[in-house]
Amino acid sequence: MSNIQQALQERILVLDGAMGTMLQAYKFTEEDFRGDRFKDYPTPLQGNNDLLSITQPKAIKEIHAKYFEVGADIVETNTFSGTTIAMADYQMEDLVYELNYQSAKIAREVADEFTAKEPHKPRFVAGSIGPTNRTASMSPDVNDPGYRAVTFDELRKAYKQQVEALIDGGSDLLLVETVFDTLNAKAALFAIEEVKDERGIDIPVMLSGTITDASGRTLSGQTAEAFLISVSHIPLLSVGFNCALGANLLQPHLEAIASKTDFAISAHPNAGLPNAFGEYDETPEEMGAQIEEYLKKNLINIIGGCCGTSPEHIKVIADLAAKYKPRTVIPEKTETL
Repeated sequence: MSNIQQALQERILVLDGAMGTMLQAYKFTEEDFRGDRFKDYPTPLQGNNDLLSITQPKAIKEIHAKYFEVGADIVETNTFSGTTIAMADYQMEDLVYELNYQSAKIAREVADEFTAKEPHKPRFVAGSIGPTNRTASMSPDVNDPGYRAVTFDELRKAYKQQVEALIDGGSDLLLVETVFDTLNAKAALFAIEEVKDERGIDIPVMLSGTITDASGRTLSGQTAEAFLISVSHIPLLSVGFNCALGANLLQPHLEAIASKTDFAISAHPNAGLPNAFGEYDETPEEMGAQIEEYLKKNLINIIGGCCGTSPEHIKVIADLAAKYKPRTVIPEKTETL
């Protein structure tokens, strides 16, 4: 904990960019996803990016290294869908521990290599914990508003297994990200606190929500400020937002929380909004110009990229971040009645 806390005091930390965007460039086939080990697996596996940590570890290692080379301080493990709930799509629930452990181990090896080369700039591994493909707050069935596809306890158990494997594999911190339903996030945070208590450890936790559209709310209906308030009982390293929006559209939501918390603030926006083909066109320079506004306004402690971002984007962001001091917390004064 003290290492990353100290680094946060000294500089704006840079998170990596998109894993999926980078993996698309490899054009892996169904056979590549399967490798020798899963050659005869009964379900299609193409698209299960987390599995590549087992079947194509060299590619995952290369991607982590590319982000560290351009200035990232933190890389996220290749585990966005690493729960039994998400892996049920591929009938791979039994592999969850191994997937998370191997993903963290790969990232840890690359981080240690770069830290050894540049001891003045330690590199960190964030265990990536995605939102799953189910929501605990809302019904997926318009005809049955009381129905839930998953319970809090099912989420807690699934997240606990993921958290244990990410820690065992060598993660320095845990990143609960792309939160569209705060109840899902609370299940993850509860699981993390359970593991911390059981193991007698204190691992830093980053929490990153996602504002889904122009309404300025998460999918489960919270504004940025409401999201912050509802998770502030947990001892977090940072709170912030990622995905869904480009940097310029995300800025007002960061402004809404930056003066209201002592937590560090993080952001890893998309490279703009997707075009008609679902691709991201925003150049590193365009994205960098928008992110510099965050830096000028003292909004950010941790900055990176989400969908559509590449090492080129992260290099521009890292170079900009190096010119600015990290956000200092000046909470708004409240009148006493």
